Amino acid sequence: MPGPLQNIRVLDLTRVLAGPWATQILADFGAEVIKVEKPGEGDDTRGWGPPFLTNPDGTRGDAAYYLSANRGKKSVAIDMAKPEGQRLLRELARQSDVLIENFKVGGLKKYGLDYESLKAINPRLIYCSITGFGQTGPYAQRAGYDFMIQGMGGIMSVTGQPDGAPGAEPIKAGVAYADVFTGLYATIGVLGALYHRERSGEGQYLDLALLDTQVSVLANQALYYLVSGVPPKRVGNAHNNIVPYQTFATADGFIIIAVGNDRQFREFTRIAGVPEFADDPRFQTNRGRVENREILIPLLKGPMQQRTTAQWVEVLEAVAVPCGPINMIDQVFADPQVAARGLRLALQREDGTVTPGVANPVRFSATPVAYSKAPPALGNATEEVLRRVLGLTSEEVARLRDSASIG
Repeated sequence: MPGPLQNIRVLDLTRVLAGPWATQILADFGAEVIKVEKPGEGDDTRGWGPPFLTNPDGTRGDAAYYLSANRGKKSVAIDMAKPEGQRLLRELARQSDVLIENFKVGGLKKYGLDYESLKAINPRLIYCSITGFGQTGPYAQRAGYDFMIQGMGGIMSVTGQPDGAPGAEPIKAGVAYADVFTGLYATIGVLGALYHRERSGEGQYLDLALLDTQVSVLANQALYYLVSGVPPKRVGNAHNNIVPYQTFATADGFIIIAVGNDRQFREFTRIAGVPEFADDPRFQTNRGRVENREILIPLLKGPMQQRTTAQWVEVLEAVAVPCGPINMIDQVFADPQVAARGLRLALQREDGTVTPGVANPVRFSATPVAYSKAPPALGNATEEVLRRVLGLTSEEVARLRDSASIG
C-alpha cells in the first residue's frame, strides 16, 4: 500500500542529522526523497565512524551514523559549485513539492537556490531552511551544533547530578536532542504547509532553528521558570514535582520507580515492607513527599536493595506500580516488547549489503510504512533521477559526468 505522501517529491539538500532526520520521516511516509550529495564525498556522516558497514568486497562502507538518518532516499551526486550542477538543481526544484536545506543563512543564494529564486519558477514549492539560530536575530550568521545548542538552550542546566553530589556537572543528552527534535518539527511544519497548499495552491517558506526548538521542548521546565521566576536546577534522576520518582540501587543493578499517585505509593510501601510510611503524615500525599524528600528517600534505599531488579519489576508490575529496568541498548533490542513491535530493521542495498535500522514509531492502519529502500550508496540514483525526472538523454548524462558536474 503506498504511503500517505505518495506523489510528493522532496529535494533534500541537507546533511548530518537534523535535516536528514526530517527527510527520512518524509521518505517513510511515502515521499520520493532525492538526496543531493557532493560527488566523491557525500554526506559528512558517511565517514563519522566507527562503526562502519563492511561492503560485499570487504572494503569499509558507510558509518552507522549515516545509516541512522537516510533510509528510503535516492542519492544523486551533483556538484552545486558548478554552473551545470546549479542548473540541474533548479530544474529538480521546479519539479519538486518540498525542498529542505540546512546551509548557513544566505548560503544558497549565490547558487540561485534560495527561496526567492526558486519561488519564481515554482510558486507551489514548500522550502524549509534549518539553521542553528534561524534567519533573523543577532546570532543568525553563527553556525549551530547540537552540543552547543543543548548548552545555550537550557536543557543541560537541568540534566545531571545536583550540585554537591558526586559527578555533579551539566550533562548533555546521550542523543543529539536538539537535532532530532528540530527534524521532527521540520517534518510537522512541512506537513502543515502541504495541507495549506492543498487548500490554497500556494507554497511557503519555513524557518526552523535548533535554538528555537531546544527552547520550545524545555516543556514543563520552561514553565517552572516562567511561572515562578526561579530557574529549575539539576536533580539527577529524581523529579522536581513527584516523589518517589527516580532510580534506586537494587541487589544487582538499578531500577526506575515512578510512583505517580498516593495509591501507588501505598502499594509500593507495602511491597517494600515499609507500609507504615504510607500512613506517616509526612509522606501520605505527594506534596508531603516532595517537601520531605530528603527524609524519605534515604529510608527507601535499604529496602530497595533487598531484591534484584527483575524481582522488583515482577512484584511491582503485579500491583500496577510503574517501574522498569535501565537497559543497555543491546538489552533494548532483546526486549520481547521491542521485538514484538518490529523496531529492528534489516534493509538490503542493490549490491547485497544489509543495513540495519530502527523502525518509524508511527503506525498507519491504511498506509503503513513500507521500508523498501535501504540508506543509499553515494550517487546510487544519479542517472535514474536525471533521466526520469528531468528527461535527460544518456548522452547528456555522460556529458555532465565528463564535466564533473555529476558523480
